[in-house]
Amino acid sequence: MPDSVADLDCEDVPARPNMTADGSDDVDRPGRTSAAADTPAAMASSPQSDVGARPVLYNKVHVSHPDRVVDADTGMKKIDLIRYYSLVAPFMMPHLKDRPVSVVRAPLGIDGELFFQKHLDAPMEGIALLDRSLDPEHASLIEIVDPMGLLSAAQINVIEFHTWNSRKTAINTPDRMTFDLDPGAGVAWEMTQEATLLMCSLLEQLGLPPFVKTSGGKGMHIVVPLQPLHDWKTVRDISHAIVLHAAAIYPMHFVAKSGAQNRIGKIYIDYLRNGFGATTVAAWSVRARPGLAVSVPVSRDEIAQLHGSAHWTIATIRTRLEQGNTPWNDYSKSAQNLAPVMQLLATRQGTQ
Repeated sequence: MPDSVADLDCEDVPARPNMTADGSDDVDRPGRTSAAADTPAAMASSPQSDVGARPVLYNKVHVSHPDRVVDADTGMKKIDLIRYYSLVAPFMMPHLKDRPVSVVRAPLGIDGELFFQKHLDAPMEGIALLDRSLDPEHASLIEIVDPMGLLSAAQINVIEFHTWNSRKTAINTPDRMTFDLDPGAGVAWEMTQEATLLMCSLLEQLGLPPFVKTSGGKGMHIVVPLQPLHDWKTVRDISHAIVLHAAAIYPMHFVAKSGAQNRIGKIYIDYLRNGFGATTVAAWSVRARPGLAVSVPVSRDEIAQLHGSAHWTIATIRTRLEQGNTPWNDYSKSAQNLAPVMQLLATRQGTQ
């Protein structure tokens, strides 16, 4: 798969032309109503009622068709999604800060057609267009600049938010490395848990501190903070070398080659998310899948307690809000220089 589309965590999300600022291709265009006009039923089903605290943002955006069902499995509506993003905005914004963002839209709910989009024709409230020089061959990239940007996006039926591995201030030098553990057919959740812990241990042995989050799907995401010193090719090549090393020492768990036929009973470690323009779903983003699970930061000690990568949903997220981003408290001070890792990997490969 080319790097430019390696960020599609949902394999059934098709390409889509630019979305417009006024939602001109949005089925919700006619008849906007205010989200502040809550009904008892809407209040009962919303995440905000679970935590007993009214979000301060959602009633500032006008929502068209707030009662449209987003997920038939749970009955969650568009207004519930907007309330959710209002609620988690303080936790989510640090993961979005200064990064180009791509989105997944579901104008008819997640059972309808999904659109993966990287651009806007014009800015919206809380959403900025980045300078074209960051990616000269394409239209302007998107940045969520404040919490209202989450709600503006949700109003035009955005479900998922995906981020780059670099910031707009240093677009050509990634400041993180991402590994997506993607289980193949026949892989039990217990094996995914074990594989996540093994991968964390391997990264620590290489001097790379791992930070883990649920994907909200079937696998797990491991993120390594980096000093922005190396270009995309270098970071991708090192991540590839790490994946090859993992598959060599844990052949019963990991496979380094993509393709469903290659990972039956094993877990593919996707390193292509470390290429220029590739993205990974952001922490606290909802997933456009039945149940509306959420990608949530977790500590290593918590991995054994999870019942799946979709452990939390927008209906149950109240059980996690007190913890917030605490498992990633050391993230900002853990950024690594990859030079020692390059040398260590070269040495190990030479002795194998």
